[in-house]
Amino acid sequence: MEVLTRPSPVSDAPCSELVSLVQRYCSLIESSTRGRLHWLPEVAVLLPRLHALIAPLSAAGLGAGHVPPVDLDARFELFSHLRRLLADRDAYWLEFDLASEGDEAMSGSLADDLTDIYCELKAGLCAYDEDPEWALAAWCAGYELHWSRHLLDAERHLSMLIADGRL
Repeated sequence: MEVLTRPSPVSDAPCSELVSLVQRYCSLIESSTRGRLHWLPEVAVLLPRLHALIAPLSAAGLGAGHVPPVDLDARFELFSHLRRLLADRDAYWLEFDLASEGDEAMSGSLADDLTDIYCELKAGLCAYDEDPEWALAAWCAGYELHWSRHLLDAERHLSMLIADGRL
């Protein structure tokens, strides 16, 4: 694992709430193995709260450094599981998809979004007890470099599922 630069100290309150949300998110995704979508409405509520906490920390420059590597086999296994579980709730339109090509042209995937967010957060969570500053820096760096777009897309798609009465 590459070394992250040390972030400047921040208030413990937002960090402890962030850790709590990260733990809950990871727990919810892990509970998806039971084969039902009981966890998805809570994820829809949790993601905007996570976003509200990570964005200011990231903007404060806490993410200088590198993101920890991801186990691609485990990531693909989780993605495949979530995609099967979400079924017709998974795919969504992105701005450059051509509706004239039919539903198969949808390139957005809630399973992909939730998986990438999970992998980034879980990596930091696994390191948190040993080195909280490194974990926070990893979350912020990952947010800046990768999962911020997944977070926005997942929030938007979950909001649409709620509005359509499909959640």
